[in-house]
Amino acid sequence: MPSYELLRLAWWAVLGVLLMGVAVMDGFDMGAAMLLPVIGRTDMDRRVILNSVGPVWEGNQVWLVLGAGAVFAAWPPLYGVAFSGFYLAMLLLLAMLILRPVGFAFRSRIADPRWRNLWDCALFTSGLVAALVFGVAFGNVLQGVPFRFDDTLRMTYTGDLLGLFNPFALLCGVISVVMLAMHGASYIAVKTDGALRQRACRVGAFAGVALAALFIGAGFWAAHLQGYAIAGVMPHAGPSNPLLKAVVRTPGGLMRNYAAMPWMLAAPIAGVLGAVLTAALAGARRPRPLLAFCASGLAIKGIIATAGVSLFPFLLPSSLDPKSSLTVWDASSSETTLTIMTVATAIFLPIVLTYTAWVYRVLRGPVTAESVSADHHAY
Repeated sequence: MPSYELLRLAWWAVLGVLLMGVAVMDGFDMGAAMLLPVIGRTDMDRRVILNSVGPVWEGNQVWLVLGAGAVFAAWPPLYGVAFSGFYLAMLLLLAMLILRPVGFAFRSRIADPRWRNLWDCALFTSGLVAALVFGVAFGNVLQGVPFRFDDTLRMTYTGDLLGLFNPFALLCGVISVVMLAMHGASYIAVKTDGALRQRACRVGAFAGVALAALFIGAGFWAAHLQGYAIAGVMPHAGPSNPLLKAVVRTPGGLMRNYAAMPWMLAAPIAGVLGAVLTAALAGARRPRPLLAFCASGLAIKGIIATAGVSLFPFLLPSSLDPKSSLTVWDASSSETTLTIMTVATAIFLPIVLTYTAWVYRVLRGPVTAESVSADHHAY
């Protein structure tokens, strides 16, 4: 069986893959909801957009459940600190995730334009706020979160909801919003035709350019932030007790991994390249929507991977008490637990992936106004 060190490293990678899955799979329906008032000029346009994501958005929630479950099982201290410290932000996110299915369910029940506009606003808000909260959370993690452990590993969090919305975190939130808008526009372009596809391509191209610029700007800002580094040598197979190490804060610490391991530069390069390719493919004279959607997915994966490799080996740094920071080497479950989870993942994850691929194959093809009008069960 793999060593404890290797299991910890593997589950750090699995956590990253699951976060990418959430952003890529659940991100396009959030982006589509955000773009309802931008791309959807008429009620039928908006119905087409909603029905393009309607059959799959609930299934996409599986990635969110898997991600939360993986954090709970593989990284219990991380789960405890994140869900306690970000409690109000999590409630806000949960409210948006609840608002979305309500909007899907009730929007088309009444053919009154005011009623439908109300739920269009609700769906727009749910997508926008959820994307913003996700990005703001990442921005705070990169800077460090104000928590500490006492000698009995009881956690104290000293932050508040407004403190989460600091300038750098807000920039990360804007990046998240633009990123998912780009992904949503790319998906709409794949699933629609005619004027709706053309508008989606234009929005996707603009969002791709904006995302590349914002991501590069955030990188320059991050290079000047205080980062975290482990002082001395830390055993990679030691006990899961974050207080057994020493951590120092260093200027430009988020860039140290790129100097020590240049191959990690592949992550930010993929983020920028994916955004630029999305803009080029969507904004071309003869747009390539499917390729643009794939490039958009590459951008998302690169941006999320950039956050992960910039922090490594930290999972959640503590700005209040740096030695309380959670790392890959001291915040995991036991070796037995990780081994059991690895076996279960090896069995069930291929099933989830196969079923998901089958569903998208069955639902391939564009959604048109004619098909929506003919379907009495359409949104």
